[in-house]
Amino acid sequence: MSYDIAAFRQAIGSIPCEDNPVLVRQKSRDFYWYSPILKRELEAVTADLIVTPRGEAEVAAILAAAYRLQIPVTPRGAGTGNYGQAMPLSGGIVLNLSAMDKVKSIAPGRIVCEPGAILIDIDRQTRPGGQELRMHPSTYATASIGGFVAGGSGGVGSINWGGLRDLGNILRLRVLTMEAAPRALELTGEDLHKAAHAYGTNGIITEVEMPLTAAYDWIDLIVGFDSFEAASAYANALGEEDGLLTKLITVIASPVPHEYFLRHRHLVARDQSVVLAMVADHSLDAMRAFTRRYKGAGVLFDASLASPEARKGLPPNYELSWNHTTLRGLRVDPAITYLQVLYPFPGQLALVKKIHDHFGEEVMGHLEFVRFNGKVTCFGLPLVRFTTPERLAEIIAIHEAMGAPVFNPHRYTLEEGGMKQTDSVQLAFKKEADPLGLLNPGKMIAWADPDFDYRAGSNFLFPGLEERARAAGV
Repeated sequence: MSYDIAAFRQAIGSIPCEDNPVLVRQKSRDFYWYSPILKRELEAVTADLIVTPRGEAEVAAILAAAYRLQIPVTPRGAGTGNYGQAMPLSGGIVLNLSAMDKVKSIAPGRIVCEPGAILIDIDRQTRPGGQELRMHPSTYATASIGGFVAGGSGGVGSINWGGLRDLGNILRLRVLTMEAAPRALELTGEDLHKAAHAYGTNGIITEVEMPLTAAYDWIDLIVGFDSFEAASAYANALGEEDGLLTKLITVIASPVPHEYFLRHRHLVARDQSVVLAMVADHSLDAMRAFTRRYKGAGVLFDASLASPEARKGLPPNYELSWNHTTLRGLRVDPAITYLQVLYPFPGQLALVKKIHDHFGEEVMGHLEFVRFNGKVTCFGLPLVRFTTPERLAEIIAIHEAMGAPVFNPHRYTLEEGGMKQTDSVQLAFKKEADPLGLLNPGKMIAWADPDFDYRAGSNFLFPGLEERARAAGV
């Protein structure tokens, strides 16, 4: 795992590079430490060099030089992923795409931009024309569009639009191959699945075309309940209320809001579960009428009625949701981790209750209501009080035995996380776009170890990662 970095730097000329070990290590990381398992496995991972292209031509020059010298390349957006997606398991080069941040064009219903464009900045440019992105992660203020497409699956807005995997939620990707003479491929339709949520294993995204939707003033509301069950039933019904326009419907069980949402602690009692909602301003009166139907539902916070002093210092609701919930728990209690769970339609509420009752405060409920295969249901990102890897495995097994599939966030490969399956088409595209396997090596099991036995129950550990860990004494 020793590369001719000097020859590579000479080959790429004036393209900006960074070899300061502290900065290289910093840029070789994402939020992998959400998982105590990944924190141990990936702690020694670092690149040899950070390279920051300023346009597609420079990306092509980098890929051509790295191909000739057989140096691995791991693309990175803003580094807000949670599974080590952008961490270079074999060292080599981290391709930092943050400087490629231009919005190229805005038209009715669509936008074209470079992969490093930050999501909140995209919406700042589209909102004057009355448009916004359909969905975004809770890291809206820091995540890049390329990173979201390559490493994400959905988020705020998924209650209306489903996930990135659904046809129409990505319009087009321009991808460079990792070859002696890199080619630019234009992917649309079914072909988008080759590069979406592929962690950059199948090509480097240099341009993204995404759909836009109508922009609204979104109002944050927090509704309190005496039980997680009541909050879940309210949220499910709210998601099915077709005339009410929402962008976020999140349920969080007690004691999480009081214990971990420190700036909101004065609003929520320890025994209260809450529903966090983002509601279009024109739907507020209807939302209030809907809430009055539910005995025990109490509006704890309504941003449209709160004074500037009351709103000051409070993060927006989307920064309490999705994986920001986990982050806020970790800031208070380092033993907190999480899972990603699907509660299948139509029995989602009964299954949520069954699992919540089984675990109590060891696995604290957190639901995100979404459209999944056209139906309103919920994903879970429950907060887990971590004790041992063995107990975490038991918790996952219990979920799955009860009928709740877990997309395991304690694995760094495409296949083990469960959000993406590597089939023959996917593998064939990898062979076409990256014939030497130099793009983000170790993240696609089917390439690194085609004989891996998924039935054995053990996790895949990339050989290059094992070698690097031994060298670092981990």
